[in-house]
Amino acid sequence: MHRFKVANTSPVLISLAEEETTMELGSFQFFYVAAITFLTVFLLHSFLVTKKRPRRRLPPGRALALPFLGHLPFLKQPLHATLTRLAARHGPVFSLRLGSRPAVVVASAELARECFSSELDATLANRPRFPSLKEVSFDYRALTVASYGAHWRAARRVAVVHLLSARRVDLMSDAVVARELRALVRRLARVAAGGAARVELKRRLFDLSHSVLMEAIARSRNTYSDDGADMSREAREMKDIVDAIVPLVGVANLWDYLPVLRWLDWRGVRRRLADATSRRNAFIYKLIDGERQKRLNAAADAADKQQEEQEQSMIGVMLSLQKSEPELYTDTFIAALVANLLGAGTETTSTTTEWAMALLLNHPAALKKAQEEIDTHLSLSGEPSRLLDKKDLPHLPYLHCIISETLRLCPAAPLLLPHEAAADCKLHGYDVAAGTIVLVNAYAIHRDPAAWGPAPGEFRPERFEHGSAEGKFMIPFGMGRRKCPGESLAMRTMGLVLGTLIQYFDWTRVGDEEVDMAASSGTVMFKAVPLEALCTLRAGMDTLLQKL
Repeated sequence: MHRFKVANTSPVLISLAEEETTMELGSFQFFYVAAITFLTVFLLHSFLVTKKRPRRRLPPGRALALPFLGHLPFLKQPLHATLTRLAARHGPVFSLRLGSRPAVVVASAELARECFSSELDATLANRPRFPSLKEVSFDYRALTVASYGAHWRAARRVAVVHLLSARRVDLMSDAVVARELRALVRRLARVAAGGAARVELKRRLFDLSHSVLMEAIARSRNTYSDDGADMSREAREMKDIVDAIVPLVGVANLWDYLPVLRWLDWRGVRRRLADATSRRNAFIYKLIDGERQKRLNAAADAADKQQEEQEQSMIGVMLSLQKSEPELYTDTFIAALVANLLGAGTETTSTTTEWAMALLLNHPAALKKAQEEIDTHLSLSGEPSRLLDKKDLPHLPYLHCIISETLRLCPAAPLLLPHEAAADCKLHGYDVAAGTIVLVNAYAIHRDPAAWGPAPGEFRPERFEHGSAEGKFMIPFGMGRRKCPGESLAMRTMGLVLGTLIQYFDWTRVGDEEVDMAASSGTVMFKAVPLEALCTLRAGMDTLLQKL
């Protein structure tokens, strides 16, 4: 057995060790006392501040909210449907905690009117600055997300007065929309030349909306790989960009409410957003540079210049404004507005038309009734063999009923775009603090049985016939200061597109089952499953096609 010899320890070393241990204990005790003192002072201060602060009457809401997460884990997708169910439980206005952000949800026509009344409209005209939108919106300069103020007013004025005025909408309908519709009909007719053809309508409707906006924004014509292509090269590029950006931004994106997700970036959101945004910006700045070069190369006389100013593109209009106020109408200002028009205008119009066709496929009697209305009107007009145009739309009331019922059931922005309280205010007697996100649930308001009867979720265009829906509240384009300025163009385009598709073709479902009407969650309410349908050229349309 081994023996271990223990060396003698010096008394001096023992004394030093004991002194060091005593110092460590003293330091620990000091920090312990300091921490307790700080915590006590903090709690006492919080108690006194809370006691002095007047008690707020907050809207009702779920009692359980998790630390840091709030109510986010309890909100199932799609968000607009979940919030509709919560409204049935908690009432037409209720509170939520979205991560660290307080939110108030409004789900009745009465309260929506109050939100956009003269007393509250300006207070709730701000947009929340979601981190995911910073780069996508050119540092919050885009019209739809800009804070209420001087920049927003300037962008809104340009959009309303110069880009989306009644006169320009008329010009676009007569020239651009009509030409792109003729091209769409010719392509579909070629695809269906051998009989019923299966087509994905989502892509073709996106291509049409994109083509119309590209022509109006930059006088740019799309290019197709072949006559049967469902999308142009430019539309495909933009759709890839939009499809990459939309799921990563907006009110349903957890990344915006939980800072830890942004720090970790475990799904690569920041990288994917940066990549998609970079591709989109390159696309837009190429349009701006191209328009600027056209203007530099132009050598027209005074008469040509006057005509050019009347028919110039939207980018051309803004470049003209840039000459007089270069510090305001910068290239970034122009790019932000163009991005807004391309992103919001293309997706919302094409998506609503897709929903309308899906509803009609599930209700073939309504589709047949719309066809008969168009045929009858064109026969009575004395020009049965011509393409539908804008002057026909006022004489097609049932077509308008279909579009109105689609907007009621399937608003493109079911929660509108989120608002933010700029100051403390009261809503329906409840206190709403500054910085609170206010979500107006148009989806729930449009399906209120008190307004729309015992079956508000059913597709019944007849609800709008003969003015029977007069006075009923609908806000598919928003309301108040932040209402969508493109409503007139969207309604005109949807009427012409839907009417033309019905006029030229017979549409049926791919199988015996009804079209899946499931919706995705996000800022825009897309169909979860893109619409496919069987397309057949109607009898007697061959002769009419030769005139297109």
